[in-house]
This record gives sequence, C-alpha cells and structure tokens, in this order.
Amino acid sequence: MSEDGPPLPGESPLPGSNRGWVWVLLALAVVVVLGTVAGRAFYGERPIGLRQMSGATMGTTWSLKVALPEGAPEAWVSAIGDTVQSRLDRVESLMSTWDSTSELSLFNRSSSTSPTPLSSETMAVLEIAAEVGERSGGALDVTVAPLVDAWGFGPSSTDPPRPPTTETVDRLRPLIGLDRLQLDTRAGTAAKAHAGVAVDLSAIAKGYALDVAAEGVVRMGAAEFALEVGGEVRAHGSRPDGAPWRVAVEAPTPGSRTIFRVLDLRDEAIATSGDYRNFREIDGVRYAHLIDPRSALPVPWQGFSVSVLHVEAARADAWATALSVLGPTEGLAVADSLGLAALFVVGKETGGYEARYTDAMAARLEP
Repeated sequence: MSEDGPPLPGESPLPGSNRGWVWVLLALAVVVVLGTVAGRAFYGERPIGLRQMSGATMGTTWSLKVALPEGAPEAWVSAIGDTVQSRLDRVESLMSTWDSTSELSLFNRSSSTSPTPLSSETMAVLEIAAEVGERSGGALDVTVAPLVDAWGFGPSSTDPPRPPTTETVDRLRPLIGLDRLQLDTRAGTAAKAHAGVAVDLSAIAKGYALDVAAEGVVRMGAAEFALEVGGEVRAHGSRPDGAPWRVAVEAPTPGSRTIFRVLDLRDEAIATSGDYRNFREIDGVRYAHLIDPRSALPVPWQGFSVSVLHVEAARADAWATALSVLGPTEGLAVADSLGLAALFVVGKETGGYEARYTDAMAARLEP
C-alpha cells in the first residue's frame, strides 16, 4: 500500500499526498451521502435480508454480514463495502511493518530522537497500547519490533530463521521498554529514547482497523451487522431474525480448525490470540510468535488461546495479546482483577481442552 491512501472522513491526507485524491474523495463523498440517504429511506417496514461482502487487507481477509432491507439500492450496498475497504486500507497504509512506505515503517527507519508528528490514527493506537502495556505490567510493549525480527517473525527476518545469539538479544535489550517511546498526545508526536527503537503495532492495529471500518458501516446507515477481519469480529445489533450474531471460538490445535465454543455477540467485539497458529520449529523446538518484552524471549509454546470480549476491538486485540504473553495462569488472574471478559482454552494432559475464564466471562459461558 502507498502512504498516499485516502484519509478517513474529516481528516487530512498525509503530508505530500497526491492532489488527485481530492477528486477521489469528492466522488466518494457523493456516493456515501447518496447511499446513506437512500439507505435510510429504505428502512421502515420492509423485510430485512442478509447481505454479505468481503475483501482482502493486512495480509488476511475481511467479511461483512449486514442486515439490509430487501430492495436496498445497489449503490448503497456497494458504498458500504467500499467504505470498509478504504478504511482498512487507510490503517494498513499507516501501520504496516511489511509496507516499507507506511507511516510506521518510515518512523522506524528514522534515527531521529526528536518528537515526530504522526497521524491521529497511529497516535490513537499508540495511546491504547501504552495504557494496556502499563496495566499488564509490560506484557504488551510495542517497542518489541527488533526482537520480533531477531526471532524470525518480522519483515526483516532471515529465512530460514535462526534463534538469535545471546549477544544479539543483549544488544537489543536497551531498545525495548515502555519508557523507550514518549508520546505527546496533545501535540500528536512520538519520540524515541534511542535511535534504534522500532515499533510493532501488529498486536492492536487489526483490532483498531476493525473499529474504524465498523464506524464507517454505521455512518453509511447500517445499524445491524457483523464485521470480521482476520478472525476478529465486531458485532452491532442483531441478525435479521432478531437473534444475536454468533462467533465460534476454535480449539488451539495446530494445523486444524475445530470449534471449542460458540459465543453470542451484540454490540461488542471479540479478539483471540495464542501460540497455536503462528510459530516456528527450529531444531525440534517450537518458538511462539509471541515475544515477552520483559524477558526478550518467545513465550514458551503450550498450545493455548485466549479470547477477550470488549466494546472496542482495539482493546480486545491488545488485551488478547497481553494475556497470551502472561499465560493461562498469570493472565487469568490479571484479567479477573481488571474485570475483563476473557476465555482461556488450554490443553489437558489427558487430551482435549479445558476452559478457564474470568468472572466477567462466566455469564457468557454458563447456563
């Protein structure tokens, strides 16, 4: 993606963006306004049906199921899908570490330690990450990027990957820490404490993008829908039959997909993290993609997952990662103390899986 992607409604393009986007935005604004007006006019007593659309973003896919009146104008339906895609693309163009032209990649490559102006979206994600990082005792730390690369899970990783030497890890340690990045929310800037500091927002950017895209669907006049991005879901309202949206939580089995539990969602989001999908096996040892910033080591592979419910997908995403780093025992205790609705799915020695969950999640799982 190019950093010249279209801004969100009401926001300015990034510095140096192409003037051609002005005409694109004007055309999109006309479609959005006409689509929204037409859409609202079609609600009322008309029968409601389920429309589905999908696309690609952030190296994964997105899908939308939206309850719309029968006979809804196709221009409105198309505009809803275009809004989702453009908003997801916007976040990707800002926060991708795999896109060398993204705002985050440019920030990471800079050796400046002076305050750097960043987009309002990137600043919002950094603020949420800082909050969750503090409340989790440093289990979530976006300055972990150099370690992600060193352990073979980042855009600069070697192939085939090799575990970093002790000397390499020791050299990177001074770059990692919640205090390595200073945010000035009023000025909209971020400053590195060291020239080599680099940021990885993969633990939260997808959830934030889901929130932004869902807000776009609402602005388009659709009130009942379920939007999924790479397995994370944000639901609004109900299905056409009045039932809540249903989301399957998988068993953390590498190489296969089996349903462990099904949860009902209405006006909230769910995000799942764990060590069972993204890991590398080197010399017979499995290394999870989750790096513990406190130890500078990958989380010991156990084969578990944790799902978090929250009204914001960004915070659900961030907490799912933080609790995964903390693990099923410490993570469950922290989530319970904070009143988070969290579900851990953990393998049993005798085979199969067991559910461990917080008090806030209990009402969603028990009769």
